[in-house]
This record gives sequence, structure tokens and C-alpha cells, in this order.
Amino acid sequence: MSLNLTGTPSTSGTGGSTLDTDLNTAYDLANMVWVGTAGALVWIMVPGIGLLYSGLSRKKHALSLLWASIMTCGVVSFQWFWWGYSLVFAHNTRGNGFIGTLEFFGFKDVLGAPSSVSTVPDILFAFFQGMFAMVTGILMVGGACERARLMPMMVFLFLWITIVYCPIACWTWNAEGWLAVFGALDYAGGGPVHITSGHGALIYAMILGKRNDPVAKSGMPKYKPHSVTSVVLGTVFLWFGWFGFNGGSAGNATIRAWYSCVSTNLAAACAALTWMFIDYFRFGRKWTTVGLCSGAIAGLVGITPAAGFVPVWASVIIGIVTAVGCNFAVDLKNLLHIDDGMDVYALHGVGGAIGSVMTGIFAADYVNDSAGAAAVAIDGGWINHHYKQVGYQLAAICCTVAWSSVVTAILLLIMDRIPFLRLRLRPEEEELGTDSAQIGEFTYEEDAVYIPEPVRSKVSAQVPEPPTGIDDKIAQNAASDGSISTENEARGKEKVTI
Repeated sequence: MSLNLTGTPSTSGTGGSTLDTDLNTAYDLANMVWVGTAGALVWIMVPGIGLLYSGLSRKKHALSLLWASIMTCGVVSFQWFWWGYSLVFAHNTRGNGFIGTLEFFGFKDVLGAPSSVSTVPDILFAFFQGMFAMVTGILMVGGACERARLMPMMVFLFLWITIVYCPIACWTWNAEGWLAVFGALDYAGGGPVHITSGHGALIYAMILGKRNDPVAKSGMPKYKPHSVTSVVLGTVFLWFGWFGFNGGSAGNATIRAWYSCVSTNLAAACAALTWMFIDYFRFGRKWTTVGLCSGAIAGLVGITPAAGFVPVWASVIIGIVTAVGCNFAVDLKNLLHIDDGMDVYALHGVGGAIGSVMTGIFAADYVNDSAGAAAVAIDGGWINHHYKQVGYQLAAICCTVAWSSVVTAILLLIMDRIPFLRLRLRPEEEELGTDSAQIGEFTYEEDAVYIPEPVRSKVSAQVPEPPTGIDDKIAQNAASDGSISTENEARGKEKVTI
């Protein structure tokens, strides 16, 4: 039976009824393919951050940071469905662009009407932007490394995405958002993702307090990464996923999307080399792998607000300047006496701010207009003689820093005074390790694996009967000779079929 699709798509509600209207005719399918693919690329960044954090941590906390990345996918996905997308990208806002309404609560009517980016429908844009919320969430919880209780972390993450991330994202990316109307430029998340998560992580670390370290009683604890391999693998996932992060933010498959991918790659490459050379001269003249990875991430952060606005040659400058700024910003935790063990603030808070300012300097109208008919005109930055743009960028940075820092602090202080939402592990739990104290599973210690449910198998584990008669005497003699040392060693050789 053929469908009688004679209806005309609308621009409100669901966009029309799928029973009598082909909603796809309103969109270029190539644009939808690219934005959907980009969303999947951004998703891979979340476990990538988990691998990065896990590699930088100590062994006894390594699994908890991988756990945090998958937990973030779950919590933020639900929050985004529940009301997150509506609070950010509702077609109507409250408070002069401060926050969205709940018109899309529970994804009600999220289907085929044009989204804030008119080239794709609401349902696709909700998928794509939900990944950005996940990335922001996992970056922020990095401030709690090695000392936070996990259940309060989940509650905090849900609330933080709701009252910190969603308003800032609405200000910046909703067509009616007050920062967007004001004139601030942010291509893919310098403010909502990086500045917000960096300062959220800094406040989280500050309120939790310094990790217990009997050696570094006065300064900040500093530990070697337990797995540089995990750091590299996490960086690979991030660099790869960032092509979707920035390329997909064009909202279409135009030249602007691919232009931003080239800028993204070049900024990361230049920043990686810059950080490595700085570390070579600052720390023991070694070509450090962690330095390369840190620099690449700094460059990716710096180019994020700028990628779809600035010429390719400017990405070289942005990568170098961001790497230098973030490298020296790592030392700020010693001045501030805040134990930000994953350096989220230095890389994302500082890197996002640097990238935002550089956007105001290098934004060019011709790069923005490479999107063709889909482009929304801008005045550009300093290279277009629009000198006020840096002022707009600084105003946006200040508002984002103030909101994320103050609201995060208030939320954490309130939670910590609720007994069952106490934020920090007890000292003995922290010494034992988050993996053991909170999860009961381990990344490396196979002899201490905890299985939360009984092991069910078709064949039961068989324990040999004690030897009798002559066999008993042989066993006793062997034990006296030392050939059978202990009962536990003998049992360790048993074969268990599951």
C-alpha cells in the first residue's frame, strides 16, 4: 500500500503528520547525514575523556573515571530527554533569552519542524546537541578525581547540567539567547562547553578539598600517570571525535564544515608541538608523550569557538597561543591551592577563554559566508575592522565564568550539607581507592575482583574430595615434603567451568 503524502510540512509543532506529509522534503538529506554522523563522532569523545582521565589517575582510582564517562552518557542522555533540550533550544525563551520554555518537555513534539539551525529538524538537532551536553558533563566531573562519592556525583551532574549548562547554552546558541542577540560569537562551544566545564571542575575540586597525600602536605599532590597508553588512546578518540564536534557545528555539509575541520586539525597539531617543546625546556629536556597529548587537547579547545569563523592560517596562531597559555596555567593550581588533578581548568577554562578572545580578533565574514545560503551574516572581528567584537567576547566570558562558578559553588555547598549527599569519600575510603570503596571492581587487580551477583553456570564448580586411604597418605607425605604447600595453593589450581 502506497502512502498518500499530500500534506505540506510546517515550521511549528512536529512539522506535520507523518501519516500524510513527507517531512523530509523540507531538508537536504546530505546535511542530515553529515550532522547525524558528526553527532556519533562527538559521542566517542565521552569515553575518550574517560580513558584520558583514567590514564592520568592512579591505579586504584582508574576504573572510577572510566565509570564516570559511561555514567555521564546515561545521566545526561536522560536529562536531555527530560527537559535539557527544551531548556536550551525551545523555539521560545523566557527572561529575554535567559532560558527556554518547557515546550519540548520529554521530547514532546520533537520531530520534523526546523530547529534553531534551520537546515536540520528538531529530532536530529536534539541528538547532535545532546552529545555536547555529555562532553561538558564528563569534563566537569574531572575536577572530582580520586576523592568524590559516586552517588552524589550523579545527582550533582543532573542538577549541574540543568541549572548551569542549560542556561549558558541557551544564551549562546538559541536564536533568541541574549548573548547571541548581543553579538557574541561562539561556533562550537568555547563558552558553554569549555569555560563552563573548566570553572565547574575548579569549584568542584575546591569544595572537595585537596587529596590526602602524606608527602605533599603543603603543596598540591602530583602523581605520575599510571597508563600513558590510555592517555594516548583517549587523546586519539578526542582528536577524531572533534571533527564531528566542530565540523558538525556548521549544521550542514557546506564548505564551512570542511573548512572548520581543517582549522581544527591544524590548531591541534601546532598546539601539540608547541606544548611538547615548552615541556622539553621546562622539564628535563624530554620529548614527553603526555605533553604532546595535552597540547593537542589545548589546541582543540582553543579552536572550538573559532573554527567556523577564522581563516585557516589563524588556526596556527590560535593553536600556539592556546598551548602556551594552558601550559603555564597548569601552575595556577599551586597558586590557588586547588587540587585540580586532571587540569580541567587549565586546559578547558583557560583554553576556552583564550579561544573566545582570539575569535574576536580573527573572525572573518568570508569564512562564515562559506556556508552559502545557510549562512547567518556576521560583522567579523578585528581583521574586518570590527573592533567591538573582542569586547563582546570578553563580556560573554565574564558572564559565563560568573554563572558557572557561583551557581556550581552554591549547588555543591547545599548538597554537602545533606547527609546522604555528602560529596567526599572518607579518608580511609580514599586511601583504599575509589574503585574498591565505591565500585567493587578493579582495572588491574584480578585477584580482588568482586562480582555483584552470584555466578550461575551450567556446570557447577567442582571441588575435589579429600583423598582417602593410600591417596591420603601420599598427600600427607607430599605436604610434609613441601610439594603441596598450602590448601589455598591447591585450591588455586582447581579448574572452574562457567
